Amino acid sequence: MRQRWSPDQIAGRSRSDFPHDRRQQVSPPTIYAWIRAEEAHGKHWQRYLRRLGRKRPEWEKRGRMPASVSIDGRPAVVDRRSRYGDWEGDTIVGANRRGGALTLVERKSGYLLLGKVRNLQAATVRQAAAQRYATTPPALRKTLALDNGKEFAEHEELEIEAALRIYFAKPYCAWQRGTNENTNGLIRDFFPKGTDLANIPEHRFTKVQKLLNDRPRKRLDYRTPNEVLASRLKGCD
Repeated sequence: MRQRWSPDQIAGRSRSDFPHDRRQQVSPPTIYAWIRAEEAHGKHWQRYLRRLGRKRPEWEKRGRMPASVSIDGRPAVVDRRSRYGDWEGDTIVGANRRGGALTLVERKSGYLLLGKVRNLQAATVRQAAAQRYATTPPALRKTLALDNGKEFAEHEELEIEAALRIYFAKPYCAWQRGTNENTNGLIRDFFPKGTDLANIPEHRFTKVQKLLNDRPRKRLDYRTPNEVLASRLKGCD
């Protein structure tokens, strides 16, 4: 940036220098999103640009999924559940689309991050996800597979804020986020379809998160997600 390279030049060079390593590659929209995120912290990188990328109105941003990466590009190691830090995410919608809940599930442990969102606008959902990932260690943030809902349109900003790589499941392929789908079914035991989630207090969601994270799972040899993740974090000390 200080050498006056444009975001397009930086992105093109990253693909040229690292053709086989997507983690080292970056897109122009991601660079523009990073510049705007840095501006909130008092860092003004835009002074190195001839022009700042056009900022789309919120309604337009929610109507498309810019610069998304298909789940086909996700590292194969994720499918084996052999490491921690790979997540799946979705939202649960309340009655009449009045509010909802964000659900983020770690694939290996089944650990759940659950939180209320006052609406399903992209900025609201992104902020909720970033806040929940801020409570997890960096070692537990590698990838996140999301549904194609418009509420995840600000995925590029979330990649920066949460420091993980985001991929999108294919439309109508819920099985590609099977862990998350199964967990959403468990959450629906507490908040059945048709529930007005806007009237549910935040502490109820926190309680459900704790109940599910403390529930033994057969695939974990009847350990709980909390216990499995605690053992992993202890090993990182």
